[in-house]
Amino acid sequence: MKSGLDQLANYAAYHRDRRNIATHVVGVPMIVFAVVTLLSRPAFEVAGLALTPAWITLVAAGIYYVLLDIGLGLSLTVIIGAMTWAGTQIAGMSTVTWLVTGISMFVVGWIIQFIGHYYEGRKPAFVDDIVGLLIGPLFVWAEVVFALGMKQALVKAIEARVGPTHIRDMHNAAT
Repeated sequence: MKSGLDQLANYAAYHRDRRNIATHVVGVPMIVFAVVTLLSRPAFEVAGLALTPAWITLVAAGIYYVLLDIGLGLSLTVIIGAMTWAGTQIAGMSTVTWLVTGISMFVVGWIIQFIGHYYEGRKPAFVDDIVGLLIGPLFVWAEVVFALGMKQALVKAIEARVGPTHIRDMHNAAT
């Protein structure tokens, strides 16, 4: 298994334009929320608790994130857990509300992502490595943590591999 640094640096290589990162800070949480909302049905009762595919996915992803980076992984798992709880509440509403919320958030989130990759001038990471779909939320959370001035050693290690973030000059960029 690749290390957290390896995974984040690989993903970061596709995300160096600050506008792309900003769109991901908006779009990725929308997509994650949409996925956990859509996975919040059906619910099965296990030992008196409602268990859904969303909760099972959260546990599996949470374990993976913690293995990559304990601090980022635990905090991200708590955040996605809150999203899962909210998604479960929406899944308890009418089928139309559940589907419209989940599908619309998913579509809008991806549109925002692709706008970001227009600025980047590069395809999304998952096109070359499907694991990028799982690393995206960790990358976005890491970027938020970095912006708050934390985990600067990790920032430096990533930038040593893929360079600093920038604003791409689209007028002089090679196509």
